[in-house]
Amino acid sequence: MPSLGTQMRLLDSELRNQLAGLLRGGNAHVDLSAAVKDFPAALYGVKPQGSPHSAWDLLEHLRLALHDLLDFSTNPGYREPNWPDDYWPGPSTPPSEAAWRSSIRAIKSDLKAFEELVKDPESNLYAEIPWAKNHQTLLREVLLAGDHNSYHIGELVLLRRILGAWKG
Repeated sequence: MPSLGTQMRLLDSELRNQLAGLLRGGNAHVDLSAAVKDFPAALYGVKPQGSPHSAWDLLEHLRLALHDLLDFSTNPGYREPNWPDDYWPGPSTPPSEAAWRSSIRAIKSDLKAFEELVKDPESNLYAEIPWAKNHQTLLREVLLAGDHNSYHIGELVLLRRILGAWKG
């Protein structure tokens, strides 16, 4: 039987792998790539009747919130954005298709950075983030990011279905 230390390292490694999987998505939920694949540009800014958000609103909110969580988790000079203005985009339509693609790339980049942070055994998942005000830990921020992403990616999929643009 492996030593207690070996068992703990194996459990820690498994937890980190599971957290990285949560960030990537695709386990119990559609991942970002599938949600935005071939999304018709003509529908980026459309708000179906009864919907408070367009696909652009949701995509940009994902980008802004994820970046904030990553910044909070890693930046000793972190400054909290203003809620809700700094977490939701201005116009509900992107200025261009390039802006849409840029937002997707930024989300994927921040997801990769978060995943690398989580998979690094030197990153303490349990220690309070020194500049946190409410005893937040890296573990909490990763769980929050995964939860938040899956919620809004689900909204993107639902929006696509309502707009008749879902092929998944």
